[in-house]
Amino acid sequence: MTQENSSQYTWAGRFSEPMSDLVKRYTASVDFDKRMWRQDIRGSLAHAAMLARQGIISAQDLADIERGMAQVREEIESGRFEWSLDLEDVHLNIEKRLTTLVGDAGKRLHTGRSRNDQVATDIRLYLRDAIDDILVLLKQFQSNLLDLAEKEAATPLPGFTHLQVAQPVTFGHHLLAYFEMTRRDAERFADVRRRTNRLPLGAAALAGTTYPIDREFVAAQLGFDGVCENSLDAVSDRDFAIEFCAACALLMMHFSRLSEELVLWMNPRFGFVKIADRFCTGSSIMPQKKNPDVPELARGKTGRVYGHLTALLTLMKGQPLAYNKDNQEDKEPLFDAVDTVTDTLRIFADMIPGISARPENMRDALRQGFATATDLADYLTKKGLPFRDAHEAVGLAVRRAEELGVDLPQLPFAELQKFSPLVGEDVFAVLTVEGSLAQRKHIGGTAPEQVRAAVVRARSRL
Repeated sequence: MTQENSSQYTWAGRFSEPMSDLVKRYTASVDFDKRMWRQDIRGSLAHAAMLARQGIISAQDLADIERGMAQVREEIESGRFEWSLDLEDVHLNIEKRLTTLVGDAGKRLHTGRSRNDQVATDIRLYLRDAIDDILVLLKQFQSNLLDLAEKEAATPLPGFTHLQVAQPVTFGHHLLAYFEMTRRDAERFADVRRRTNRLPLGAAALAGTTYPIDREFVAAQLGFDGVCENSLDAVSDRDFAIEFCAACALLMMHFSRLSEELVLWMNPRFGFVKIADRFCTGSSIMPQKKNPDVPELARGKTGRVYGHLTALLTLMKGQPLAYNKDNQEDKEPLFDAVDTVTDTLRIFADMIPGISARPENMRDALRQGFATATDLADYLTKKGLPFRDAHEAVGLAVRRAEELGVDLPQLPFAELQKFSPLVGEDVFAVLTVEGSLAQRKHIGGTAPEQVRAAVVRARSRL
């Protein structure tokens, strides 16, 4: 290998022939890991400050490194930075440019660290930043969801089990179920952030370093809660990335369920909601079509995130300690999970205000499914009839209503009395949708007053 070729690689002195172009392309990661350039510069500057503070490099070296990194940052931000496949990854690209700019000071920057602990630090910084962005977007989605829930706090909607009409709820109450789901999602992301926020730098390749470094100083400079306390673990595990993808998978599962409901509710057979045109598309052949593409794609992208979780679990399961090149494959699934969740949150936060209810269609559906049958059973039970007997009596009443082609509230009083002598004139107040909703006025219930109170509580949590 010539001196010119060997200078491209930090490890070239050990080898007697250059890397083939095929291997170069196969092993390079710069095309995707360059998105961590901000985190790489932040980590390097904190490391350099620590080296100078400990007397490992000079104050002049630190000043040169800071000056050079400022120029590297400006070149990347302006698009003038030339990324090289020959330099494998984001770390070597930045280090090479820094060395070109400031000479030996740039070569001293890597003292006391390895690319193993460097990349582990960068990916934790990147993921921490991504989680912070996700939590902001999740909060915006939740805020818009609460606005819609408050607006529809008293709008009756069929509640389903087995996708069959079960009992009346309000549209606002239904929407608040997704607030509770995403509130737990936010808690999970916050938990992941806490476990991610530990500094690997200082572990070096796998065993630590012989230099008198101060890891706690670097951790404080970078806003970490503490340091990874075992050097082997620090460079080799990616459980925090797996846990993040698991949180992403759960979040996407919740959005997929909401998406499925939006797709159903937009269907004319339901007709419960309209979604603003800007979130839908038409058909190339059928001019009447309005397709809910955003919810459908979110449903599909959920499987994509599930795949990333499985990929990372599979990636790690067979690796001996410590670092292995396999770990280069952690970034693309992780980055795509970040992008997919971020884009989904952003577009759903924008779409929620574009959803409008169609109350008459919701009410028509309630008239078709004997939605207040349980209320009639509860009414009879409160009159003294054992619930199982009440259940049987109401089942017979539903069968009779079905024969007559009417809903329970439309059955004549005389017909209702045939099923139990306990039925009185007050039964019709119980059989109305509004009566059913109003009676469920405990915390967590669907009574409009409880829905409004739940919105207030939810906003206080945000």
